[in-house]
Amino acid sequence: MRYEEVYKKLLGNKYYVFSFEDISSFWPDEKRSSIKQALSRWKSDGKIGGLRRGLYELEYPVSQNLPDMYLANKMYEPSYVSMETALSHYSLIPEVAMAVVSITARQTKQYKNEHGLFKYHTVRPKAFNGYVMEKQSGYDVFIAEPEKALADYIYFRSFDGRVFDFKESRLDAKRVRRLDQGKLKSYLEVYNLKVKEVLNDYL
Repeated sequence: MRYEEVYKKLLGNKYYVFSFEDISSFWPDEKRSSIKQALSRWKSDGKIGGLRRGLYELEYPVSQNLPDMYLANKMYEPSYVSMETALSHYSLIPEVAMAVVSITARQTKQYKNEHGLFKYHTVRPKAFNGYVMEKQSGYDVFIAEPEKALADYIYFRSFDGRVFDFKESRLDAKRVRRLDQGKLKSYLEVYNLKVKEVLNDYL
């Protein structure tokens, strides 16, 4: 199993991010020990990059320049980008978030690699909604709608009885007012929160 062959196969099938199991499925007759050795060798040679344990990305001969939000989706599935990252994307907060923050219905996780920090917050299955797929640099990314990103953000910022502080959050009040208030209300209600209680002074 040569790297050039693997690269061509993965790229042709759009497996820009791949796992040991993906390689094994493409080459079922290859010994598992041989695949593990090859992956370790290719990583050491800089041909593939490690995203987390058991998950890799293609780097040689051409890096795919995968968007961080796309990587976030792939590193822990199912998940969608939300909260500070999505709010910054929609210009609802001024600064770019230091980490890529996502929502998942699975266990809370956090990963750090050469791309940066990736955080995943857990919600109940019924709250795992309100996201769309959009293209970023040609890649499909699952990201919260602005109303859901705000609802997720408010929920985690008011967790354990804390009071949500709009001014401290640096949210753009004018942009918040332009959101679909019906959607925002329905997303907050899933968290047992009411728009008037958390945002009444700003809407």
